[in-house]
Amino acid sequence: MSEADNRAFLQGVFAETAKGNGRPFVDALADDVRWTIIGQTAWSRTYEGKRAVLEELLHPLSEQLGGRNIVSAERIVADGDVVVVEGRNHSVTATGRDYPNRYCWVFVMRGGKIAEITEYTDTQLIVEVLAPPPAAP
Repeated sequence: MSEADNRAFLQGVFAETAKGNGRPFVDALADDVRWTIIGQTAWSRTYEGKRAVLEELLHPLSEQLGGRNIVSAERIVADGDVVVVEGRNHSVTATGRDYPNRYCWVFVMRGGKIAEITEYTDTQLIVEVLAPPPAAP
């Protein structure tokens, strides 16, 4: 895919996550995706493969957010296969706490799929609002 295609693809994905529809995002993940969350939180590490991303990151997060994770893209910049998305979370936890996290994701695209994600985020907010995820198997 071209740089413009990669940018447009992620624009479409984030148009859906802004409505609380995470399915296009999940569908966009390559089977061998690598997702790294920076920092020293219980959530911070590299998740290897789509199954790990779903079971160890997205499902535990969804449970804490009451099932809806609403994320909008505020800026998208593309350079070849690399697409950078500045985003904002608009979710509320299942316990009623706001979760207004901010993100800068660096996506590496491969063949129309997300191959790698590096997530820069407010790790202090993660510690203050989210409980640690279950231990990885």
